[in-house]
Amino acid sequence: MRNTPLDEKHPYLMALAVRVRQLRGRRGLSRKAAAARAQVSERHWANLEAGTGNASILVLLQVAKALQCSLVSLLEEAPASGSLRRQHIALIGLRGAGKSTLGQRLAKELGYVFVELSRVIEQLAGCNISEIHGLYGPQAYRRYERRALEDSLAQHPHAVLATPGGLVSEEATFNLLLAQCFTMWLQATPEDHMARVLAQGDTRPMAASTEAMQDLRRILESRSPFYAKADLHFDTSQQSQEASFQALKKAYLAQNQ
Repeated sequence: MRNTPLDEKHPYLMALAVRVRQLRGRRGLSRKAAAARAQVSERHWANLEAGTGNASILVLLQVAKALQCSLVSLLEEAPASGSLRRQHIALIGLRGAGKSTLGQRLAKELGYVFVELSRVIEQLAGCNISEIHGLYGPQAYRRYERRALEDSLAQHPHAVLATPGGLVSEEATFNLLLAQCFTMWLQATPEDHMARVLAQGDTRPMAASTEAMQDLRRILESRSPFYAKADLHFDTSQQSQEASFQALKKAYLAQNQ
C-alpha cells in the first residue's frame, strides 16, 4: 500500500475506507484480528481504513476474504463523499460552547448515536484525561485521541461527535475529522465560555488564575483559524438552550437537505 497525504485523499479511497470499517464492525473484528486474517500488517489495514492506503487488487482480495464478503461487494460504488460525510457530524469549539448539550439533542432529533469523544479516550486509556497527560504525556494523549476518533467513526455508521477543544491542534487527526464528518463550530464569547464552565461546577483549569480570561482569549484566538475550517459556524452566545438548539437544527438542515 502506498501512503498519501491526508489532504490528498481520493474520494473513492475514502468511500472504500468507510466500507471496510463498516464490514469489520459487522463481523465484530478488531483491526488487529482483521489484519491477521487478511495476512497484512495492522499498519496497512489502518491505512486502508483511514483512506490513505492505495491497496493492490490482490491485497483487497485478501481483505474481502477476511471480512467474509466478495471483492465485488467490497468495491461496489459508494455514495458520494458529501453524503458519506453527513453520516457523521462533529461539533468543534472550546469548552462551554454547548457541544455536549446541543450534540445530544441533535443526535436524538436525527436518530443518530451521540459520542462524547473525551469519554472514548478515557475508556481506551483506562484513566481520565488529566491522568493520561500526567502519566503518559501529550503525545500519548494525541494517539488515544486519534484512535478514539477512528474507532468511533468505524463503530457508528451515523453519529454526532462532541470533540475535545484541542483536537484541532493535531493536524492529521483534524484533517481526518474534516474529511469524514460534517463539522460545526459552536462559538461563544469568552465570557460565555467561562460562565458556562463555572456553572457546570468545574473550576479547572483557568478559574484559579488571575489571568483566566486573558488565557481564554489567547487560546480562542490561536485556535479560531482551525475552527473556522468547519462547514458551519454557529454562535450560541446569549441564547437559551432551546433557542440555540432550534436555530442550530435549522442551520444544519438548510445545508444538508
